[in-house]
Amino acid sequence: MLLTISTTHSPATDLGYLLHKHPDRCQTFDLSFGQAQVFYSEATVDRCTAVLLLEIDPVRLVRGKSGFSLDQYVNDRPYVASSFLSVAIAQIFGSALSGRSHDRPDLVTRAIPLKATLSMVPCRQGQNFLHQLFEPLGYTVKTTQHSLDEQFSEWGESRYFSVELDAKIQLKQLLSHLYVLIPVLDEDKHYWVGEEEIEKLLQHGDGWLATHPEKVQITRQYLKRERTLTQAALAQLIVEETPNLDVAEDTHNQEEADIEKSVSLNQQRLEMVTSTLKQCAVKRVIDLGCGEGNLLRVLAKDNFFEQITGIDVSYRSLETAQKRLDQLLLGSKQRERIQLMQGALTYRDRRWDGYEGATLIEVIEHLDLPRLAALERVVFEFSRPKVAIVTTPNVEYNVKFIALANGTLRHKDHRFEWTRQELQTWANRVGQEFGYTVRFEGIGSNDPIVGSPTQMAVFEQSVL
Repeated sequence: MLLTISTTHSPATDLGYLLHKHPDRCQTFDLSFGQAQVFYSEATVDRCTAVLLLEIDPVRLVRGKSGFSLDQYVNDRPYVASSFLSVAIAQIFGSALSGRSHDRPDLVTRAIPLKATLSMVPCRQGQNFLHQLFEPLGYTVKTTQHSLDEQFSEWGESRYFSVELDAKIQLKQLLSHLYVLIPVLDEDKHYWVGEEEIEKLLQHGDGWLATHPEKVQITRQYLKRERTLTQAALAQLIVEETPNLDVAEDTHNQEEADIEKSVSLNQQRLEMVTSTLKQCAVKRVIDLGCGEGNLLRVLAKDNFFEQITGIDVSYRSLETAQKRLDQLLLGSKQRERIQLMQGALTYRDRRWDGYEGATLIEVIEHLDLPRLAALERVVFEFSRPKVAIVTTPNVEYNVKFIALANGTLRHKDHRFEWTRQELQTWANRVGQEFGYTVRFEGIGSNDPIVGSPTQMAVFEQSVL
């Protein structure tokens, strides 16, 4: 299978810096399923074309498989663009796909004229689907459909196309589009599709997939029509559907912080949660809905905690959390304790299993009440940490905030804010249903009438 990438950017040989492949060299790469070669068919100041030639070894495809099937040997895998090509892009052009260039970092974020050609692309839905996938991303699309057999025209057209994509775009964007959409067209990934594929899809679809008019179809076919995985991925894409949502979220977060600033509530929350985890002897913690990493930073600086994981639906928030963790300048052993993962809190994710403690700090109030039942099952039935800590605003205390208008909530994204009795009713029911005892604490100064500004429920597994 053949992929070429051309540019007329001046000087065109800058393409070599972006791809991290020198125009004067032909390079060969051994892959688990064959061999790839990268070379330049032309490299002048005016025009430069890089070629990725991927040769699939059919013997390697069937090695280790039990039984015999003629389909294992007679198929289109060696010839058409497929998930093999996506893997090759990630392994061979990994730096370009990630948007890194040590020699010319200024080029990475620059849109330049690029043309990508795919010599043979399978597409069961026909050429219209090719246009529906690529044109919303800004490409001019040219397709050529191939006959089943040129000598027997009566056999009709095949499902295979040659495709040219033209756009003025960043190279990392082009590679991300190809990485995701090639397997979508092929619909036949060569490896087992699991939950980690959701993370790959969201990572490489960041910034464009959530607003793509065919996002549902793309997600479904990328995940081989696995219903549970598709639902989980689409749930995580919802966060990006509204234009400038992250900017609005930052604004609302700041508004909430300004309201609570007078009582230093955020710091008190973090200290109370950390202290409670240590009192419960919880050393392996997963922070569900970690946001930009406020709690993670506190836990990371305390060597008591042996494993710290942050989960959030927003890839942008996770990037910010990683930057803030990097600023701590932790040693290598300290950094190894920490990991960040993207995930939706209302879908089961086996990566969350096995933690001693789970925290949901100012999270549940961002969920619509009908979806709260899904979160209950994910946390308390499936993941089942020994200890789970939930904090949420105490709506009774809102009257004490001068900056907060009467009857309004502290954050524009809050779906609800509970009274102390409402939290206790919910938490006691959850505890009884899933086998946890619950105790309640107030965080912040306690008013004899309206209580504390933040309320905390600590769930501990019941001793059988």
